Amino acid sequence: MKSMLRFNAIRTGYLLGISLILAAIIYFFASNWGGLDRTSKIVLAAALIVLFYGLSFVFARIRAVPGQQAFLSNMFLVAGCIAFGVSVALLGQIYNSHADSYGLFFIWSVPALLLSWITRYNPFYMLSYVLIQLGLWLYFYPTMQSVPYSELRSLSIAGVFALVNLVLFLLAFLHRIRSAPLQYMSFTVFHIAMLAMTNSFAFDGYGLVMNIPYIAVIALGFYIFIKVRLNKTLLTLNALALSAFAVFKFIELAEAYSSSLFFVFGLIFVALLLTGNVWFFRYLNRLGKTPPEAGITDISTSKTETTVPEEHGSEWISKTVSRVIKVVGVLIGSISLIGLIMISTNVNHTEYVLLVVSLLLMILMIVIPESKLDSVIRYTLLTISYITGLAAILWSDQSLLSVLFLIVSIAGWFRSKGKRQLFFAYTFVNLNLATILFQQYQEWDGWNWTYKFIIFSLFIVNAVLYGVSYFIFKTELKEHLRNSSLFFSLLFLFWATFFEDVIPHSYMFINIFYFVIVTGMIFAFARLNQKSETLMSVVFWFIFIGFKYYDLLWTLLYKSFTLALLGVIALGLTWWADRRMAHSGKAAFDADHRSFSFMRLSPLLIAIVIVLQLGIIGYQTARSETLLATGASIKLKLAPIDPRSLLQGDYVALNYDISTPPSKPPLQEEEWSRGKVKVVLTPDSQGVYVADRLYQDGEKLTSHEVVLNGQWYGSRILYGIENYFIPEGTGRTVEQNAHFAHIRVSRNGDALLERLAES
Repeated sequence: MKSMLRFNAIRTGYLLGISLILAAIIYFFASNWGGLDRTSKIVLAAALIVLFYGLSFVFARIRAVPGQQAFLSNMFLVAGCIAFGVSVALLGQIYNSHADSYGLFFIWSVPALLLSWITRYNPFYMLSYVLIQLGLWLYFYPTMQSVPYSELRSLSIAGVFALVNLVLFLLAFLHRIRSAPLQYMSFTVFHIAMLAMTNSFAFDGYGLVMNIPYIAVIALGFYIFIKVRLNKTLLTLNALALSAFAVFKFIELAEAYSSSLFFVFGLIFVALLLTGNVWFFRYLNRLGKTPPEAGITDISTSKTETTVPEEHGSEWISKTVSRVIKVVGVLIGSISLIGLIMISTNVNHTEYVLLVVSLLLMILMIVIPESKLDSVIRYTLLTISYITGLAAILWSDQSLLSVLFLIVSIAGWFRSKGKRQLFFAYTFVNLNLATILFQQYQEWDGWNWTYKFIIFSLFIVNAVLYGVSYFIFKTELKEHLRNSSLFFSLLFLFWATFFEDVIPHSYMFINIFYFVIVTGMIFAFARLNQKSETLMSVVFWFIFIGFKYYDLLWTLLYKSFTLALLGVIALGLTWWADRRMAHSGKAAFDADHRSFSFMRLSPLLIAIVIVLQLGIIGYQTARSETLLATGASIKLKLAPIDPRSLLQGDYVALNYDISTPPSKPPLQEEEWSRGKVKVVLTPDSQGVYVADRLYQDGEKLTSHEVVLNGQWYGSRILYGIENYFIPEGTGRTVEQNAHFAHIRVSRNGDALLERLAES
């Protein structure tokens, strides 16, 4: 066990290092470094792809990394596919193509799909899945355009997502594609799409009707996953879908009907929901232990082929789903209880009645012996009392009552059993502490200082409790206090990294402090074999990297160099630990079928995919350069705004006068289409081209007229020249000074944005 933990810690270190280097490269591209010309940037884009695929090839051949060369080779293969997407995005940046367009993600998905077919590797399956879903979403809902859809068309779009995910699920479920993550993800998204189609708020004319097929789908799922092919994980997710559907319908009814009787029904609904939750998971456990009945041979086959290998995976999914249902039930129960008290109470201070009810309920749950009350009922009512009590003390704004509620909450924490209950109780203790601090210091030098003081105070309190937990508690509460206090310490410290300077340079100092501390904790906890603390630290480390993409003080270019250096250091330290582990004879070996390098097994096929990727880069470059060299130069009037692209950096989104040609009346919502259109442009007296008319096939143009290809988006036309990428932080200047765009137009009507100008 210890050797496996060390093995996983080594892999974690390698992944951290690779992630840092990938982030550094993306930052570098997003920084719009001005010292390089187009040729240099394009060469670097191609070199980026070759670099990662080259590293994959190298690690497939060398044995400098004991036991990890195959893993690293495969990871660099995935990184090469990601680098291709970054390179395509960079080309869009260089030639001012669409920012975050559906075309980018569809092009990116091509090599991802091919590598999925070649390797059958889950990271490629999931990358392909995410890219296709993003491409579809951006096709129907472009980033910078608000598309007017009718109810029927919106319902059809949700149906497209449902159908695509249903097909993918069936392929995975029937083992045409062997990927458990893809199977579960597509099944989940399918149900999300189906649930969206039952939304009576959005689809007033169709939502009610769509309830019938969705109920049929859920019922069919229960039948298939129990009687045809037993799959406890999918059965659990199907139960979650049913619970989500029930909750969603309850919310719709709550919107339509609000009365004291309805809130009573809300409490009954919670009781039924939680009872059904308990019954279902008890039944699920019996399914795993009861032998199949005679004649149901498919179940027997399924248990042999499916249930046993995925037992551990289905267990944590079942627990997660059960917790989600309980949390939702608690929230609805709390809302119903608060609503019932507020509507039925005729006293002037309803908040005191609410607090008394919550305290009585909490005290009852604390003093009643374990043997006298079902644990699910106990902790559900206890959590409801926490929520209602917190609402009451916030409402009353009385510090004495808050302290009383804190004392009872701490007693509730001591009486709780199990990780979930202890964590919930500890969470409400923190919320109670925050409320008391706010009530005491809300007038202290303004809200901004009070807010920062509360966050720093809670960080210190939890950090102290984490240290104290090692020396005081000798019971099972010790572990739970340690994990909970560590979580909230990291949470509040991460929260503090967003504060503006309290003292000079405090923002930079807190961010550096957070990064150094959490990175050190990852390696320290991994070395001490503290699995939960290691996982928690890794999660907060990645959250920090994700959120700080644009928020740190440094420019993107400096971020790039810093992250690259940290990545190299992380890889170096991990390599050193890996070598030391190997020399000590404690090296573990990958036990699954991924202990080989795909670069060694399918080098020719992978090489073809790499050549295809480089060919796409070359084709896009040659096409754009030809247009710039030979296209007619024209001038257009514009009005920019300043958004951001995830992969491509800052840009201005441009709106042209020619986007709404006068010869075309605005389309009604039901007449909306995405058809292609050609617009004839002609220069005005100042040399600025304006829309003259829509081009008719076969018509003759004068020497000064130009045809521009576009596509309808509602009553507007987009020409593919609506984005202009700029150096970081210069969007406001461009917005104020740029009034015209100079573009190049080819003979067939394609356009490329060349530059912006004041006049």
